[in-house]
Amino acid sequence: MIKLVACDMAGTTIDEHGDVYTALARSVEEAGASTTPEAVQEWMGADKVEAITALIGLGGGTASGEVVDAAFIRFKEILTELYAANKPVALDGVEDTLRELRRRGIKVALTTGFSHDVAAPLLEGLGWKVADGRADGDAAGDAVLLDAVVCSDEVAAGRPAPYMIHRAMELTGVLDVREVLAAGDTVNDLQAAINAGVTAVGVLSGKLGREELAAHPHHHILDGVKDIPALLA
Repeated sequence: MIKLVACDMAGTTIDEHGDVYTALARSVEEAGASTTPEAVQEWMGADKVEAITALIGLGGGTASGEVVDAAFIRFKEILTELYAANKPVALDGVEDTLRELRRRGIKVALTTGFSHDVAAPLLEGLGWKVADGRADGDAAGDAVLLDAVVCSDEVAAGRPAPYMIHRAMELTGVLDVREVLAAGDTVNDLQAAINAGVTAVGVLSGKLGREELAAHPHHHILDGVKDIPALLA
């Protein structure tokens, strides 16, 4: 029996119009490195500092601490500008799905390659509240969709490391990895779920198609998070 569903944010539960791809590529290019869509995609779902460091190195730049720090600041600035111009929204059926899961007594967590200072305003803009009171504002009624949020800067390493999923288990009191399902739209999401020992679910709401996700270890491929309640039933 699944007691915890841990979902990625951008591309899995939130439609942010692919702006994270744009911000990541631009910040790396401004740091003097070249990028390709394939290289950026490979690092989707990962901790953004780790992604920037790797992409600068792959693109022929100098991935010194100073350069990476400056690029990460630019990544956050660019992303904030893009989000202000084109506000992120919940993906189809996601909010109802999160409510339904919690109604069934299943804990719901979000895990993300974003740092907390990026994730918190994003969730605030959506009006999504966390039951433990971490989010600001009135944590009551239908706005409470989450039991925990884990950001990549809160663990030792981001995806494909399993630590964010295990941290979500810790925060929600779930002890058995066999009782956890983790869903995401990237290869790194699937790899993190497999490394964590939980049920790995790929969703097709991001940029990758069924064949691209299915080529990697997984348990299920779904059209979207909205299909998780039916899968569990």
